[in-house]
Amino acid sequence: MWTKEELDRYHRQMILPQVGPEGQARLKGASVVVVGAGGLGVPVLLYLVAAGVGRVGIVEMDRVEVSNLHRQVLYTTEDVGKPKALAAKERLLALNPLVRIDTYPLRLTSENALEILRPYDLVVDASDNFPTRYLVNDACVLLDKPLVYGAIYQFDGQVAVFHHPTGEGEMGPCYRCLFPKPPPPGSVPSCAEAGVFGVLPAVVGSLMAAEALKVLLGLGQPLAGYLLLYEALEAGFRKLKLRRNPACPVCGDHPTQRELVDYEAFCGL
Repeated sequence: MWTKEELDRYHRQMILPQVGPEGQARLKGASVVVVGAGGLGVPVLLYLVAAGVGRVGIVEMDRVEVSNLHRQVLYTTEDVGKPKALAAKERLLALNPLVRIDTYPLRLTSENALEILRPYDLVVDASDNFPTRYLVNDACVLLDKPLVYGAIYQFDGQVAVFHHPTGEGEMGPCYRCLFPKPPPPGSVPSCAEAGVFGVLPAVVGSLMAAEALKVLLGLGQPLAGYLLLYEALEAGFRKLKLRRNPACPVCGDHPTQRELVDYEAFCGL
């Protein structure tokens, strides 16, 4: 049964024939954990919570800084100094008090990743560093969970869905199939070093949220087997076809890695 508040809140979504009450019920019963509550995580969290995903987890160890506010619009000046995970939960519950929000204000590691990610149906990687990306990817493959991935750099972004069936019915690639080895340490500057166009995370994060909702609802064809590239200065999109690597050490035909490793060492840090 739907309450009047739920019917009023989700009406515009529920009247879509592709969603309907059945789809909204799927969202209500679904759970998603978002790793990172920064530039990409903020729009993802906002739209998943607004859409009525029943349980949302937030993994984020950082605190709000003034330099975050030009792009991380979930936070305000009053939040500076607060743990992002807790500040995000407060704002998100003000947006939609009907959802459950779990917070993990800690660093995701090889020791805790499987325990934290296991209860959720879907994982969204909104992190900003390579050790976490490889950690989250490998954990999702080991747990057999789909992964929505996004990354940004200055004026460009990319989105994909990993470890999820493609339109051909085959299991799609994982992050390691696309990037078997991390770049040399220091070769890819962080946002703090290279800068980032303030609206870029909003565009890429919204695309990530759309992919997450498509996976949860079983709608359309998620970006499994594809990498979507966005170039803000050219207002252009490109979609590249990806293939699963049969020799991938994590998701290949004969995986050689069956547990999580030291990802900082793997990335040469």
